[in-house]
Amino acid sequence: MANNTSQHILATSANLLGFCLFVITSLHIANLAENHIIDELTSVVAVMLTCSTVLSFLSIRTLKNKRERLLETIADYFFIASLLGILVIILLITLTYID
Repeated sequence: MANNTSQHILATSANLLGFCLFVITSLHIANLAENHIIDELTSVVAVMLTCSTVLSFLSIRTLKNKRERLLETIADYFFIASLLGILVIILLITLTYID
C-alpha cells in the first residue's frame, strides 16, 4: 500500500530540522544560549524532528503494511509535537528579543 503522508513528513521534517539548527547556532554565536530555555527547547524539537524523519523514512522503506502504518502514525505524532514546539520557540523568541 502506497502511503502519501510519509514522503511529506520526511521532506518537511528535514527542512524544519535545518531551522532548529539555525536557531541553536544563532543563539550560540550571539552568546545568548547560556540561560535561555529557547536553546533547550529547540534542541528537544530537533531531536523530535530527527525521530520523525527517521520513522517516516522507515515507513516508506518497509514492505509490511501494518508496520508501515504504525511507523507513519508515530512519525505523525512526533511531527505534530515538534510543530507545536516550534510555535512555542517562535513565541518565546518574539517575546524575549522583540521590544
